[in-house]
Amino acid sequence: MKLNIGAFTLAVGLFWGGAILLVGVSNLIWPGYGRAFLQLVSSMYPGYTGGATIGQVVIGTLYGLVDGAIGGAVFAWLYNWLSGFFRPAP
Repeated sequence: MKLNIGAFTLAVGLFWGGAILLVGVSNLIWPGYGRAFLQLVSSMYPGYTGGATIGQVVIGTLYGLVDGAIGGAVFAWLYNWLSGFFRPAP
């Protein structure tokens, strides 16, 4: 079985960007919510501080979309490549 690289890229990008968006918006509504998660994410993305502002939520979401898409594409490509070595015997 092979993965559709385009679909997997989009799915992972939307999932990771959506996760950061959901936690970021929740942090705006309930200060302190997801603080550790947002600090962890901010340590990976330059320019993103994890602050409780709409601008920071947008920046984090965009970083998440791009990062998730790249990670998803690499994962799907690697899975498809490695699956060629482990085909079941007929």
